[in-house]
Amino acid sequence: MPNDCISYQKSGYFSPLMNDYLDQNPKLQSLYHRFPSIENFEAQIAEKQTTFNSSHRNSLVSVLQKQYAEIEISQLTQQNIESLKVENTFTVTTGHQLNLFSGPLYFLYKIISTINLTTELKVKYPAYNFVPVYWMATEDHDFEEINYFNFRGRKFRWNTASTGPVGRLSTEGLADFFEIFEQELGHSTNAETLKKLFEDAYLKHNKLADATRYLANTLFGAHGLIIIDADEADLKQHFAPYIKEELLQQTAHKKVTETTEKLSAYNIQVNPREINLFYIEDNLRERIVYENGKYIVNNTKLEFSESEILALADSNPEKFSPNVIMRPLYQEVILPNLCYIGGGGEIAYWLELKSFFDAVKVSFPILLVRNSVLLVTEKQAKKASKLDLSWSDLFSKQIDLVNAKAKVLSEIDIDLSALKNQLESQFSILHEITAKTDPSFAGAVKAQETKQLKGLENLEKRLLKAQKIKLKDTLSRITDLQNELFPNQSLQERQANFSEFYIESGELLINKLIEKLKPLEQSFDIITL
Repeated sequence: MPNDCISYQKSGYFSPLMNDYLDQNPKLQSLYHRFPSIENFEAQIAEKQTTFNSSHRNSLVSVLQKQYAEIEISQLTQQNIESLKVENTFTVTTGHQLNLFSGPLYFLYKIISTINLTTELKVKYPAYNFVPVYWMATEDHDFEEINYFNFRGRKFRWNTASTGPVGRLSTEGLADFFEIFEQELGHSTNAETLKKLFEDAYLKHNKLADATRYLANTLFGAHGLIIIDADEADLKQHFAPYIKEELLQQTAHKKVTETTEKLSAYNIQVNPREINLFYIEDNLRERIVYENGKYIVNNTKLEFSESEILALADSNPEKFSPNVIMRPLYQEVILPNLCYIGGGGEIAYWLELKSFFDAVKVSFPILLVRNSVLLVTEKQAKKASKLDLSWSDLFSKQIDLVNAKAKVLSEIDIDLSALKNQLESQFSILHEITAKTDPSFAGAVKAQETKQLKGLENLEKRLLKAQKIKLKDTLSRITDLQNELFPNQSLQERQANFSEFYIESGELLINKLIEKLKPLEQSFDIITL
């Protein structure tokens, strides 16, 4: 079976909202700025160049240099950081939680999509510099979402307590976790590489943010990736005017609520709060709410008058943390960013934000759905060919796949559609005769038609069931293969960790992904390793 791809829309794994976005459905066009085509970046560059506050560049570079001070950095990453001082340098950004050991596979696909898009942009627009950025979600506090990863069908969970921002979480205790995980890896050359990577990242760095930066830099530093932790006072100083605007005006709530009403036909990804900010300290990240003329920090005794909280935003903006609604705005304020790359769920909530960005006069980025990949071994590809399975077959729901293949493989025709059509044709004649003779017979004729059609349907189901039993061995091989490629009948990229494939393929894994993935083509890639 050759390497191939399938459109996102036909994969069956994308929401109606994402399918309509990818199809550029006119009813969604007011919710984004420019669709992701290489030509549309020309206008995006011109707009960002005129609207981005260039004074932010020096503090951005200073923060990045401080964050990279303790780790080895590639020459290309160093050049990319320095280039951010220059007004013809722009970023392409993706973001991800601080999942333990990178979490699910799509962590790789997000970053590689970002790297590869900057390469394409440099070819198309050589007068500009384009640098890939991975925005670490260090301020998130939902530790239960990130404290595990799956390896060969087994869940490895880090059992520790966390109440504040996860980026500040101590890595103490991960040595015990590592002892368990390394036993599963074996002793191959690639296994030893993975062990060293985990040890160097998590056992030699004190905080989860530092460990994640080391991990991502080791995997992608050679490709010039810049990794940013925006939980920094110097960066939030630039965001302070928007913090105060949110506290006083609640523009986000007003504008996003209006947009969600336009999306009522879809499942809404996120809903805005009246105030979309948290109060943050080392072991605390709680919502700020406005009650009885006071700004109150939920589940604490902290409260502020209007003048006090505005003064705090000026003096200590690092004590304010944006939620999912405000975080994209923070990103676009501090980065000279052209495009955000994310999964379908992320792009869905970005689509809720365009009118909010317009209201606060911040340029809205191009939104690009990250690459999705199905990794296949040569053995699996050969097995699929031998079973005469297309990629479309393998992406279909398992019950549909089994039924379709049972009908194809059956030595008899178990599709009774032709007989049903003949029966309906015969009863059509009976309905005409009844109408011309005695209309009172119409009910009896209809009941007889329904009964006989139902009988054919039941017979068809019994024939299909009998053939599935007869073809049990072949159908089992088909479902076994699909279960290998789609664990838990879900996307591989959402279930497996990269280590599962690195242990077999080593550096070939990332090199092949960088070679094959074309972010602007927006298709689900099937890649044989």
